Amino acid sequence: MIGRDVIEAAAARIAGHVRVTPVIRPGVWADLTPADVTLKLEQLQHTGSFKARGAFNRILGADAVAAGVIAASGGNHGLAVAYAARVLGHRAEIFVPEISNPVKIEALKAQGATVNVVGRDYGEAYEASEARRAETGALRVHAYDQPEVVAGQGTTGREFDAQAPDLDTVLVAVGGGGLIGGVAAWFDGRVKVVGVEPTTSRALHAALEAGNPVDVPVSGVAADSLGARRIGSIAFKIARTQVERVVLVDDADIIAARRLLWRDLRVVAEPGGAAATAALLSGRYVAAPGERVGVIVCGANCHPGDAV
Repeated sequence: MIGRDVIEAAAARIAGHVRVTPVIRPGVWADLTPADVTLKLEQLQHTGSFKARGAFNRILGADAVAAGVIAASGGNHGLAVAYAARVLGHRAEIFVPEISNPVKIEALKAQGATVNVVGRDYGEAYEASEARRAETGALRVHAYDQPEVVAGQGTTGREFDAQAPDLDTVLVAVGGGGLIGGVAAWFDGRVKVVGVEPTTSRALHAALEAGNPVDVPVSGVAADSLGARRIGSIAFKIARTQVERVVLVDDADIIAARRLLWRDLRVVAEPGGAAATAALLSGRYVAAPGERVGVIVCGANCHPGDAV
């Protein structure tokens, strides 16, 4: 299990390498939700998502490997690993599936990483990356199921807690579970943590129903960032006691939330980055009047015109 002390250590380790991202209180959407909303704009993190936190914590906490680092990703994690590797002077090889957004693939190449497009989804890209790692001995930086990665993502919760210390609830989008695992570990029951998944990629929801991680089909507009076939074991263990529940959103909810984020706040978010906002604005998560709800906008790696 990841504790607050481990997250504190991660925050100290990655300080100076990641941004302190801002929070805003929109003051809009009163007709859509009775909540008092605070957004954590983590899409303004290096490489456009929260993923830099876990990538830096993993690489900085490990011995250097001559073969460099290797990762599989829908795109955001790969970008973060490639960026961290470049900053720290390591080579990076990234495996992404065919469903990855071309914007993310081009950005990966711009970071100087070796990019391999392999497989239909993240799971197949990960299998290919593991075969390559066995050949090269490179340092694995897992997208979500590695203690150092989860602890690094937990610094998002730590930072949000300091910026908005009176929250009742935090809504967190879920793919493989690194972000919600770290955030829930930080809040440790003091704040209600609610996961948000697309109906078409519901790995944590299905695992909690089954009592253990299970494979799920993956599709939908957010599949490149939230499309894990199976929830990570670390996140699942944390979620069983520290996540209040998981709500599901449709693609239409996500698309509407992206447009509202842009229309009202001029915030650009990719589909996965807007999923938590979608739960609140669609009513899939029903807030009580005046409930102080924090929402993490976790990614923005997309073509800006897509969010309008």
